[in-house]
Amino acid sequence: MPAGGRPTMRSRRLGSALRRLREAARLDQQQAAEYIGGSKAKISRVEAGQVAARPGDVRLLLELYGVEDPDVSRHLEQLARDSSKRGWWLNYVVPDGFGDYVALEEDATCIRSWQPLLIPGLLQSPEYTRTLVEGNPNVTDPALAEQVVKVRQERRQRVFDSGTRFTAVIGEAALASPIPSRAVHLGQLADLLESAQRPHVTVQVLPAAEWHITRCAPGFVMLSFDGEWSPAVVSQDIQDNIVIAEGSEQIARYATAFEACQATALTPGKSEEYIRDLLERLSEEPTQQ
Repeated sequence: MPAGGRPTMRSRRLGSALRRLREAARLDQQQAAEYIGGSKAKISRVEAGQVAARPGDVRLLLELYGVEDPDVSRHLEQLARDSSKRGWWLNYVVPDGFGDYVALEEDATCIRSWQPLLIPGLLQSPEYTRTLVEGNPNVTDPALAEQVVKVRQERRQRVFDSGTRFTAVIGEAALASPIPSRAVHLGQLADLLESAQRPHVTVQVLPAAEWHITRCAPGFVMLSFDGEWSPAVVSQDIQDNIVIAEGSEQIARYATAFEACQATALTPGKSEEYIRDLLERLSEEPTQQ
């Protein structure tokens, strides 16, 4: 059974990949089961992501399916190992959907985010996150608010350290609109500039004047895996959880929307210049009494 006693996104991704390879080899589940000395029911559960496949079984199945690419074999065997690992986020109280998303985020090799009104979560300073959470009327427990801050900063550090390519297109309103604390606002802009200097991070600002593009879609995140550029998963925040979409038609529509936002946004260089100018301008404004 996968970690946590329930199917995980990793076990489902592995099972789906094994099913596709079996079908491409024109073999049925009974043939696969006989090759690894198991039962048809076991193959069915593995392909459904209901149980975590053992790396040894994955190696045998790939041999049966005629998979010769060492990178594919290495990746799927590693996915089998990771499927049974306990995710670090299980140390916190998080919704199941959020845990699934964090597992995907950990495995992603490319993340693209469009946010018209807020700084993307992975680019938020701790103070900015805390301000957002404390302003949420549904969050009344200070301990819960602090937990959200810790989880978001842990996610941020892990993605940055992994070398995952992260591209964010941010609506101008998310940067220029005032927030309750001027110090937090200035700190977030400075933090964003620092993040934009990272080699795997790209930040682009979409001007508010491009209203026809800023309204093309609410905020969303696209994730790609295994070095592929095409997105495999799209996520959107809802009131208290995350919705994950995996349908190819849905993903294609989001990809088109992201491409339109990115093409219309300022270049990374111009975006950094905009953020720097905004930071300087706000710093020079007199403090209101």
